[in-house]
Amino acid sequence: MRVDILQKIEGEAFLRYRFKKGRIEHVKIEFPHYRGVEEIMRGRPAEDAVAIAPRVCGICGHSHLIAAAEALENAAGVTPPLKARYIRNVTLGCELIQNHIKWLYLVILPLLKRMGFREVPFFEAIDKSATAGKIIAIFGGQYPHTSYAVLGGVCSDPTLLEIQKAKLFAKEIEDFFHSEVMEEIERFSEFKDSRGILKEIYIFLKHKELLDIGRAHDRFLNLREGTKILGLKRVSAKLRYVSTAPSGIGYAKNALYKGKYFEVGPLARRIHTPFVKDLHRRYKDGLFTRIAARVYEIKILLSQLKETLKKIEPQGDSFVKTDSLAEGTGEAVVEAPRGSLIHRVKIKKGKIERYEIITPTQFNLSNGTSLNPGPAQKAVIGLRDRSEAELVFRSFDICSVCTTH
Repeated sequence: MRVDILQKIEGEAFLRYRFKKGRIEHVKIEFPHYRGVEEIMRGRPAEDAVAIAPRVCGICGHSHLIAAAEALENAAGVTPPLKARYIRNVTLGCELIQNHIKWLYLVILPLLKRMGFREVPFFEAIDKSATAGKIIAIFGGQYPHTSYAVLGGVCSDPTLLEIQKAKLFAKEIEDFFHSEVMEEIERFSEFKDSRGILKEIYIFLKHKELLDIGRAHDRFLNLREGTKILGLKRVSAKLRYVSTAPSGIGYAKNALYKGKYFEVGPLARRIHTPFVKDLHRRYKDGLFTRIAARVYEIKILLSQLKETLKKIEPQGDSFVKTDSLAEGTGEAVVEAPRGSLIHRVKIKKGKIERYEIITPTQFNLSNGTSLNPGPAQKAVIGLRDRSEAELVFRSFDICSVCTTH
């Protein structure tokens, strides 16, 4: 048994490798820390959820905020105004954009550099990631840990000048992305003649014969869309079939759908776009397909950001006034940077009686058995090199504090 400590994941995780004939036969995944946010919620006023939930994580706290607000709205039977929904879509999309850029430049590229890839300056990339945070702050007052989304809408009335400023920031990010990361393309046939960091990664991994390592179960969940994908076949999925179970080690819980392990995240969300579909046909749910899907999602998010910003009008209500939430049960799912994020809440006499959070890393890094491994466990089985295994693990973008919330 060899133990690695996986750090820089908003905490740590222990990887307990078992080798057989020089190859990884199995790995146990332990998240050793506990934070107890769900316990902190109990007994507090229902509306406190939107103040506490963003503190679950310093990376995707905004996703937790939106999930908390929507869970309360589901319990209250309230639909926020269209303007509020547009603003939430803008800010949530920006959280994904800034997270994806940081993951590529501060996680994936440094790992590739250890394996011989060229050194890539990251200052401009991180500046553009921060610019996405500035867009969130325009509408949310600050970033991270904003609490501007409330039961019934948002506490935000942007002016035309602020909306225009957000559009200019979005253009800055888009210009950087298409000049440095990935050119404007739709299919893999165009990608072969393109330029950018993603193309360089492709050439490097192809040379190293690593393009299709890291295959998991080839089954995915996009719970916001309400679909599960088996290979490329898409069928409906229901939140009621999502459950959790003790992982058997550490403080994390495994997340399952109908008792099976599924992968969530950008690959699940974008597998039916032409570019990602082309990659999946060639390399299935391997390492490069997973990396490319997340990078390609930035392109899609930037396009959606531009269109949504055009729709926001200063006129109109930002929220609907509602009575205090006294009784109710609600749930919501948000597509966070790493995948489907679920919040479930039960309110009794105006207080939170039960609060449950199921995070993407609980799906992707479930600690299964050698006969029934979780997605990330399955993805590293058969590898010889633990540095390659770490690269595969981090292609899922692990978060410890979200997992043990």
